[in-house]
Amino acid sequence: MSFTFDYTHLIPIFPEITILVLASTVLVVDLYLKEEQKGINHAITLVGLLIAIGVTGLVGGGERQVVFDGSYVRDAMSDLLKVLIFIVGLLAFVYAKDYLRDRKLLAGEYYVLGLFAVLGMSIMVSANNLLVVYLGLELLALCLYALVAFDRDSAAGAEAAMKYFVLGALGSGMLLYGMSMIYGATGGSIELAAVAQAATEQGTQNRVLVFGLVFLIIGIGFKFGAVPFHMWVPDVYEGAPTPVALLLSSAPKIAAFALAIRLLVDGLGGLHTDWQGMLIILALLSMGLGNLVAIAQSSLKRMLAYSTISHVGFIFLGLLAGSGQGYAAAMFYAIVYALMAAGAFGLLLLISREGFDAENLEDLKGLNQRDSWYAAMMALIVFSMAGVPPTVGFIAKLLVLESIVRVDLWWLALIGVFFSIIGAFYYLRVIKLMYFDQPLVEEPLTAGIGTRVALSVNGLSLLVLGIFPAVLLSICQGVFL
Repeated sequence: MSFTFDYTHLIPIFPEITILVLASTVLVVDLYLKEEQKGINHAITLVGLLIAIGVTGLVGGGERQVVFDGSYVRDAMSDLLKVLIFIVGLLAFVYAKDYLRDRKLLAGEYYVLGLFAVLGMSIMVSANNLLVVYLGLELLALCLYALVAFDRDSAAGAEAAMKYFVLGALGSGMLLYGMSMIYGATGGSIELAAVAQAATEQGTQNRVLVFGLVFLIIGIGFKFGAVPFHMWVPDVYEGAPTPVALLLSSAPKIAAFALAIRLLVDGLGGLHTDWQGMLIILALLSMGLGNLVAIAQSSLKRMLAYSTISHVGFIFLGLLAGSGQGYAAAMFYAIVYALMAAGAFGLLLLISREGFDAENLEDLKGLNQRDSWYAAMMALIVFSMAGVPPTVGFIAKLLVLESIVRVDLWWLALIGVFFSIIGAFYYLRVIKLMYFDQPLVEEPLTAGIGTRVALSVNGLSLLVLGIFPAVLLSICQGVFL
């Protein structure tokens, strides 16, 4: 029996090959760099990610491609989400440089682990069978476990990494158990097309398939950080080094959205009425607990963690709508949230300085007096998170709420609006601290030109996308409609 390999199948995976080569290059080059030359890793990483963005654009577009015996798919969704994951990853690395250099943490390992995490996200986005989904997810998770404990002198970081590892392993186990049940229910197939066919033909009559769906929802809930599977989120955000919390809170949410689409829509779309009810519960709990508990937080990182949980609830609202419009709205929301989270943690890194980490709300006091431009950028980010027009956060929430109203879930939309109003309280508290309180220190903000440019672009993009949302929205709608 002969086996022939078609090299044209490698073309759709050029973005993943580029990231793999980039991570390997940084790993090897780092061996020959002296301590004062570690900034070369940073430059190589940024250039490599820009190349990966270009490669994704070159191989993308056109008809949907399925290669490697149905294991890998390149389509409009994967093209868009990979580019955005690479862009958000680029922002994360730019923001991190000054912080890592000041704390003698500018090591090649940070970039290698971060790039392999990006590779895992890219694999998740294009996975077309259950095994590849799980491999991409675990590559991402293992890198993030190590990054959370990256600062070996931090006891809080080690504790957070252990919590993340234990609860993350539990979530992965639930997901894998659900996949194994689906594998058995479909007669021994792991391809999403075969799973979709079994779900359509058998539906709820196949009890094993339904139980597998339940465990999949639990696993997805863990990976998103949705209530009641959110226990790890605030502790990990608070204990992890701020650059790691930035990476953890942004791009993986885009990958988690792709995970949900591949498993629930592409694989188990025939059971939509079953998983819709479960997502309604998760969305309500996440929006409620996330917004209410965030009000009581004095730690800015924990407040952002509970804010993340509430935003996950809105992403779930789009998914549970079960329509092309809902999926497009959820994708738009996940992308916008990743940009908002990157900007918020990027500003924390800007405020931090050698020997001081900006982690509490009071560290934002008087920011306008220290630097009015970056206070304005933070204000744009906060208004966008609160859903205040004309920022893009308002458009994202409006699209999600419209999608569920169109499927006659207007009562759910009203609850979403109610919790958004509650959430506006703790976001406006940030504005009050920045503009109306006296600063704790008079020292002006100092940062590299890369950080300043990136934060300015990040903040202004939230305003520009809010005023002109049509381009990104049309791309998202083109994927599903």
